Amino acid sequence: MSAYLSPDSYLPHDAPMLLLEQVIEVSDTHAHCRVSVCADGVLAPFLDDDGNLPGWYALELIAQTVGVWSGWHRLHNGDSASSLGMVLGARDLRCSAGLFTAGAILDITVQCLMQDARLASFDGTIACAGETLAHGRVTTFQPTEAELSTLFQQGLTS
Repeated sequence: MSAYLSPDSYLPHDAPMLLLEQVIEVSDTHAHCRVSVCADGVLAPFLDDDGNLPGWYALELIAQTVGVWSGWHRLHNGDSASSLGMVLGARDLRCSAGLFTAGAILDITVQCLMQDARLASFDGTIACAGETLAHGRVTTFQPTEAELSTLFQQGLTS
């Protein structure tokens, strides 16, 4: 049995936008999550006609694993576990096959390369049975409550 809560305990996501099924490990510098590419799993709404997950989901899988890392740390520091974060960009993010095949069990890992109070950079990898399927660097930003409020107010009035 896992010593970790489910991913939704660390993320501000609800179905169907919660793309992770299991938290495997979190440390000071990394996180490891898992999800299955299957018709009866959380990825089901996003699978193509052959049951494969398009490769562009690599960014969101890595970003949500970063969110689990961040949420786990907030929770262990006595703060709210879930908070909105933003992906500022991805560098050299590649999915070698262009998709994740039906039946694959994806292991998503992120390694924190740099972090300050609001900005962080992570190296992310998605693997299946030890084979790297996608890899890249993701930069994230943690907005303040005031910035989020302004962003959402402007978005609603635009």
